Amino acid sequence: MSDKYNKRMYTIGEFYKILYYALRNMKYLRRAKKSKDMDNKFFERIMLAVTEVNGCEICSYKHTEVALKEGMSQEEINSILSGSMDNIPTNESIAIFFAQHYAENKGKPSQEAWLRVVDTYGESKALAILGAIRVIMIGNSYGIAVGALFNRLKGKRVKKNNLGYELGMTFVIIPFIPIVIVHSIMSKITKKPLIEFNKQK
Repeated sequence: MSDKYNKRMYTIGEFYKILYYALRNMKYLRRAKKSKDMDNKFFERIMLAVTEVNGCEICSYKHTEVALKEGMSQEEINSILSGSMDNIPTNESIAIFFAQHYAENKGKPSQEAWLRVVDTYGESKALAILGAIRVIMIGNSYGIAVGALFNRLKGKRVKKNNLGYELGMTFVIIPFIPIVIVHSIMSKITKKPLIEFNKQK
């Protein structure tokens, strides 16, 4: 398997937090897509940028296909998937850089980076951007494990994985979903913060 895939492995605990935070942001993303505040190309650029950082083979294939259908050029898609931002529209660049930063820090961005997104796009759109990032973080963290399991079955085992991890990540989503729903409802009631920051200087 190419070294560009399976760059990151997420623990089951990290996967739970990814699901939890994504669910809490979902309404903002839905509103933005419904109001056309985030068009499909912008959404797919975020998908591809986060996928490039995490290295999910399944998501890379799927979102390349979707991006092409949305009218993005193969050149732009390849550029994003290689880590280059040369072809990104200027008005989307801060969001895309933040998406990469968020993924690189496994969901704990710096407060300064987040405030720049809010200042640039406004709070409502910034929360929608965060929602899009968190949606693909689910896909990446889950897809990396599932992809590794499929490759194992084809005789292409990922060296840093073990079968227990791959099976655990594949099936843990079933009990996690109802727990995450209750957790997110309780967090809304108690007004827990929507984002956790990296406190390192």
